[in-house]
Amino acid sequence: MEKDINKESASHMLHHWIEHNESHSKSFRERAEQVRAISEKAAADINDAADLMDKCTQMLKKAMQDL
Repeated sequence: MEKDINKESASHMLHHWIEHNESHSKSFRERAEQVRAISEKAAADINDAADLMDKCTQMLKKAMQDL
């Protein structure tokens, strides 16, 4: 892990995390629909996880604005 970080590298890191989270959130929701046939509760849990991922993404976007 690098010890010194500048605004450009912080922005790059945040952008990467945002894209990564958005990809996971989309995947969670798609898989939840598949899991629904097996368990409504499990599907709801996966959708809740996607909602939490979205909340994390919003915080990362806020951090990007605050740079």
